[in-house]
Amino acid sequence: MKRTGTAWLRASAVAGALAVALVSRGYAQPESAEPPAPLGALAAANLEKERPAAPFDLTGTWQHEFTGPDSWRFVPQTFELTPEAQRHYAAGEEARRAGKLYRDDIGQCWPAGMPLIMTRVWPIAMVQLPTVIYMISHFMNSVRIIYLDGRPHSHPDIVVASFNGESIGHWEGDTLVVDTKYFPGHHHWMDQGGASIPASDALQIVERIRMIENGQILEIAYTMTDPKGWEGEWTTTKRFARHDDLDITEVECLPDLNENLPATSSDSLIRE
Repeated sequence: MKRTGTAWLRASAVAGALAVALVSRGYAQPESAEPPAPLGALAAANLEKERPAAPFDLTGTWQHEFTGPDSWRFVPQTFELTPEAQRHYAAGEEARRAGKLYRDDIGQCWPAGMPLIMTRVWPIAMVQLPTVIYMISHFMNSVRIIYLDGRPHSHPDIVVASFNGESIGHWEGDTLVVDTKYFPGHHHWMDQGGASIPASDALQIVERIRMIENGQILEIAYTMTDPKGWEGEWTTTKRFARHDDLDITEVECLPDLNENLPATSSDSLIRE
């Protein structure tokens, strides 16, 4: 039956009042309501969510195993560079032959960034929670965060690029797979004191992390791509040993206290 005249208006008013009452009592939400804010990695409600147990816990202090003169490097023996990256590489080789340094930004206190931060000669403290892994390097106290709570990568229009990038991890069997991207694209290099190959804002690093040898060795297989820097994929595997007798401390990089180093103020540094 159709409602007409004052009867229809009265019914509409009653329906509107009922809707307002339900919203005010929390039984309904207006269609224009904002979605709830995502939970932070350390929010109690996030930490307490039911999840499968992690295959391993890497909480501890780890040190890269130096098994050779180039074991810390991520640049392969052979590679094909883009023209822009080749320009930097050629300039770096020319400087090296002259006994000089080319664009040693790490020596100027710029962050080492991924992946180099993983193989500095200082240990890394790692803390694993159900939702996140924090890695704090003794080198410049660089902080790296790997989210494990199921969040996707941030939208490229709103993400804040960083030298260690945005790392999102998930478990595949007994392996932690970590996808890292969103780098700044400046003052960021794939090597230090060697091949001067820049890391662009298109760099993407995928790590496959396993715990081996009864939890004493962390093995990380790296696959790296950067279409602005080189052709194809670069791959390497690094190992890190657990050190229960080490702690990290606060470390600052202050160029004005290192004036004796070639990387800070001497004429051997080539900055372009």
